[in-house]
Amino acid sequence: MAAEMGVGQKSKDNFDRAWLVFPDGTSRVTIDRDPTPLYVERGIGSYLFDVDGRRFVDLNCNFTTLIHGHAFEPVVEALTSQLQRGSCFANPTESEIELAELLCRRVPAIDRVRFVNTGTEAVLFAIKAARAFTGRSKIAKLEGAYHGAYDWVEVSQAATPANWGDPIAPQSTAFYRGMPTSVLDEVVVLRFNDVESVRRLMSLHADHLAAIIVDPMPSRGGLVAPKPEFIAAVHEASRANGILVISDEVLNLRQSFHGASARYGLVPDLVTMGKIIGGGLPIGAIGGREDVMKVFDGSAGRPLLPQGGTFSANPLSMTAGLAAMRHLDHVAFAHLETLGDIVRDGIGRAISIRNAPLCVTGAASLFRLHPCAKTPNDYREIYPTPAGATLMKQLTRFFADNGIILPHGAAASLSTPMTRADAELIVDVFAGFLDSHQDLLDAIEAFNRPM
Repeated sequence: MAAEMGVGQKSKDNFDRAWLVFPDGTSRVTIDRDPTPLYVERGIGSYLFDVDGRRFVDLNCNFTTLIHGHAFEPVVEALTSQLQRGSCFANPTESEIELAELLCRRVPAIDRVRFVNTGTEAVLFAIKAARAFTGRSKIAKLEGAYHGAYDWVEVSQAATPANWGDPIAPQSTAFYRGMPTSVLDEVVVLRFNDVESVRRLMSLHADHLAAIIVDPMPSRGGLVAPKPEFIAAVHEASRANGILVISDEVLNLRQSFHGASARYGLVPDLVTMGKIIGGGLPIGAIGGREDVMKVFDGSAGRPLLPQGGTFSANPLSMTAGLAAMRHLDHVAFAHLETLGDIVRDGIGRAISIRNAPLCVTGAASLFRLHPCAKTPNDYREIYPTPAGATLMKQLTRFFADNGIILPHGAAASLSTPMTRADAELIVDVFAGFLDSHQDLLDAIEAFNRPM
């Protein structure tokens, strides 16, 4: 069995250079390395090419961003034209109005929009908007859910069995050493799909809660579908107590033409967006009800919530995003839905035929694999055993060795240039992994077997 993912000599040489300028040899903690990262030379369509000339089907798509794959021609043409006219201005441009109009038309919960530069910024300002609107400071969030690099939403993002506490009243846990205890005190942690705890804890803290932030299908939480009764409980508790609902769709806006909230029946007051709306360039956006978004209104003086940014609504991101979103029509979403069904159904059949202790979750163009036989309900149920973690690492290696980039411990995503043949290849490689790693599957089965 391979001890590590095979990488070429140029990737190894680049990593040696990188250690001289980056604290751990990488520029961001999210880069997969095993132990050497794969350095990319270029991308085209659904494929990546590394610096050693090898081709891979890309299921990462820069963490689900590239819904049209790499070097999407309409985006390339739009950016080339815009670069010739200028890259950024202190003044507004028509493209920002056009992209905002598109988002307001598509997403039912959005009346008004403000643009920022990242998904983290979008979440940051959505929470600030909720505080400004309600006059309250606390927020509620789901255990294990990722919402970017903002202290309050990082609480309990990486909780473990050693510190996550009572199942009916999860403990607020620090994400990094030195996180202020005051931040922990201002976050109410809930379990995804736990109806009773949502009702009880939101009511208990109602006087101080500005908002509950919900990813309709949290990737780090397992890419598990929300139960209708959970969505109903969020609505009930928030409306009864004057708490705003923030739907974080930075990742999951790609779940349908109208976004994830519309797919699952969530009616938010604010929506955060990013990734696919930028066409591959940095972007973030906050949208929502007109009265809530009024906190950004500076037309009559200092707004309740000032929001700016040198590169917010920059014309490159606006232009690229507009080109990408215009081509992300109903036909494109139907194609992605079909590909997703082929992959998830095929993986499910492969698991069932072999009675393997794994499962697959996800929806639309997203899927995630878990080293457990039973479909999980939340973050605690997908937390891997040592045997499970080993198996998932080997799975990523096996896929890479067979020409597919599969994210480790995160959502895998499909893109519009992918074909049925690509989807079937994913299923075939997964089946090949099951057939060649029976020892690891047996280890998981033994660990999960009742004593």
